[in-house]
Amino acid sequence: MTTLSLRLWQDDDLPLLHRANTPAMTSHLNGPESPQQIDDRHTRYLRYLKTGEARMFVVLLGTDPVGSIGYWKVSWHGEPAWETGWFVLPEAQGQGIAAQGLALLIEDLRAHDDGRRFLVAFPGADNPASNAVCRRAGFRLVGSTTEVFREQQLAINEWVLDLAHEDTGQDAKGPSLR
Repeated sequence: MTTLSLRLWQDDDLPLLHRANTPAMTSHLNGPESPQQIDDRHTRYLRYLKTGEARMFVVLLGTDPVGSIGYWKVSWHGEPAWETGWFVLPEAQGQGIAAQGLALLIEDLRAHDDGRRFLVAFPGADNPASNAVCRRAGFRLVGSTTEVFREQQLAINEWVLDLAHEDTGQDAKGPSLR
């Protein structure tokens, strides 16, 4: 059995972002970014690691990069929180990699947390796989809304995990909806 692990984002990981920037991979995110936007994202990932604003990772299956996952500081319903997001390349999808990666990320977050209580995720409402990953990780669905993302409207679900609870988070109570 091949081991899944997370490795902090490095300068030579830019090609992974370009591999994920296809119409099929970004269909739940209002489409691909421009090459310049991908380069800017890579630069942000590296900067975030230095400033502590975020921790971005490459998901490794053995030694092969198969995706990315990370968490970054946000304000959620007026409270400091962490937000997470991920992708898994097509050849590695359907194997539970995103769910395993999220479990590893939650472990890392608890080890490096600065006292923020909540981890939130906002997958597209039409993305059953990412919504299932949230559910499987113990996040609680607290609502859905439409936001502007990549200059277009995007229907999203709002999931929250209470980091103060070591269990699945299913009974965690968060702030009320907007």
